[in-house]
Amino acid sequence: MGSRLYVGNLPFSIRDQALEELFATFGEVVSARVIMDRQSGRSKGFGFIEMTDTESGDAALAEMNGKEIMGRPLRVDNVKSPPRSTREGTNANM
Repeated sequence: MGSRLYVGNLPFSIRDQALEELFATFGEVVSARVIMDRQSGRSKGFGFIEMTDTESGDAALAEMNGKEIMGRPLRVDNVKSPPRSTREGTNANM
């Protein structure tokens, strides 16, 4: 199973390709996406990385969290899955 990482405090000029290149030294990057504002077309300053395996993701997290890129210290963390409902198949809003 792969590893998904949140990358925050990105320089506003960084794009998907540059984000992928930053993390490629830790293993194969499945996807790299900088989140953009739909109206302005500018980066929102954060994005997501998906690595092929957990070991690569752990190495990237350890090395890149706090690393300064273009004068900005990155904030890197594992993406947490939303909690699953304990009552699957029922409507909790009833």
